[in-house]
Amino acid sequence: MVGQSPLEPSESRTAVLLEPFVHQVGGHMSMMKYDEHTVCKPLVLQELSFYESLPLAMRQFTPQYKGVVSVHLKKDSLGNLTLIASPSLQTESCGRRDNPIGDSSVTIWHKCKWATSNGSERPLVKWSHTQLTKTFKDSCPGKMLLRTDLQYHTDSLLEDANGNEAERNSYNPWGLHCHRQHLNRMSSKHNENKLHQFLLLENVVSKYNYPCILDLKMGTRQHGDDASEEKKARHIKKCEQSTSASLGVRICGMQVYQADTGHFLCKDKYYGRKLSPEGFKQTLRQFLCNGNHLRTDLLEPIILRLKALLSVIRKQSSYRFYSSSLLIIYEGQEHKENMDNHLHFCKSNCLTSHTRVDVRMIDFAHTTFKGSKCNHTMYDGPDHGYIFGLENLIKILQNISEGK
Repeated sequence: MVGQSPLEPSESRTAVLLEPFVHQVGGHMSMMKYDEHTVCKPLVLQELSFYESLPLAMRQFTPQYKGVVSVHLKKDSLGNLTLIASPSLQTESCGRRDNPIGDSSVTIWHKCKWATSNGSERPLVKWSHTQLTKTFKDSCPGKMLLRTDLQYHTDSLLEDANGNEAERNSYNPWGLHCHRQHLNRMSSKHNENKLHQFLLLENVVSKYNYPCILDLKMGTRQHGDDASEEKKARHIKKCEQSTSASLGVRICGMQVYQADTGHFLCKDKYYGRKLSPEGFKQTLRQFLCNGNHLRTDLLEPIILRLKALLSVIRKQSSYRFYSSSLLIIYEGQEHKENMDNHLHFCKSNCLTSHTRVDVRMIDFAHTTFKGSKCNHTMYDGPDHGYIFGLENLIKILQNISEGK
């Protein structure tokens, strides 16, 4: 059943109905789609402080910061909850369109009740298989679905049109999983009138038709300076039992377009935590394989981009990027010249590849640096744990490039 739009006619021209960001492959905090080129996430003061004082040299490696927006829960006539962003003067600089929200934008927010384990119903948005498929088709041209090897420790996230449990292997549900948890937390702690501040950031995959995304947790330490002893011990254990300790990097999530099937292959953070160093290398190789062949045309531009980032990080004295992630992104839809010559590099192909790969640092809620408004501990020199991870990542990619 389709619930009516949660927006009143008087607010539809200024309010923005937030959608789950369908290309979120990792993390635990829900990312929302604000418009085609902008995503938003709950504001954390330490992360805001980072973006507001971002060193010029790092800007090419981070999403563009676009401002802050107020967000509130909105209940429709059926009692279902959605998230509504209310643009303010703070967001004017980001150039958001002021068009009214069209019917198609509201239509994909079909709503139905979801039952908890004790049988009671709770008024949270629940997306069906059809809805997520439509959203992906809006985001990625052409007919395709996501396929996943995710091993979830939660209950089913999806239902089909008849209310039955849908096939879990249809697409990557990680963004929906985070979104549902976030709505659950917000609705249990706050009423509808409570305003929440969200960061507006560049959607770094908006220019890709079939975005292949690798989310890497960087560094040998993941807990922030403000972590409790219990949380600190938990994060230390995760690092010791994963490639974070041995390589300074571990996989948090992945989606890679498979040209032979028209699907995305997906992995989640639980998969990444279990990998040995050799398993990490094989998964990195899998990320660069489109189902037909290894995308060797991508290796050189990715390595060059990582080396450029490494050079910048080495110069950032006092910065510690605890618990931050690094995204490696490329276009899954190959150009014909690359398909015909995927084992041979030429100048034009390399130039094309440079524009179709990207490397971005994200998630700075626990980043600390000298002069930060939320600074807890002062550090000298660069982040050696992050550098260790980058060096190993570059080395592994070079080995793959050399056929080792």
